[in-house]
Amino acid sequence: MPDSELLIGSWRMLSWTRTAVSTGETRDALGPDPIGYIAYHRDGRMMATVICRDRPAPGPDGWTTDEKAQLFDSMLAYVAQWRLDGDTVVHEVDGSWNPNWGGALSRPFTLDGNRLTISGAPGIDPATGEEVVYRMEFVRVDG
Repeated sequence: MPDSELLIGSWRMLSWTRTAVSTGETRDALGPDPIGYIAYHRDGRMMATVICRDRPAPGPDGWTTDEKAQLFDSMLAYVAQWRLDGDTVVHEVDGSWNPNWGGALSRPFTLDGNRLTISGAPGIDPATGEEVVYRMEFVRVDG
């Protein structure tokens, strides 16, 4: 069983893929090379933010309604309490960019030196409604 101290710190996202359960097709969840971080704190709090690199810039009059929807679909952000349950990290979500994300999110994970991989839990892609399995890879950015 992993020691919770090993997760403490900040992790920069290297990749985020999604595999459709129905077809097995794998593709980038938010395009290649997303900007993302996840941080685990000793006080039992965590936060995660991921954004697509090619988000639309505002026009002279701001964003259109469709562009605002693209902005929503091209990011992820939430805050939670966290705990370990064997080889799974459980995030008890307090608040999220997606109001459907509440309660417990159980995420199987592995640690290999300064690499963290979170994958294996099926979920619903908020942009497409498909059942998918996400795989996120991170590298430690502190200590």
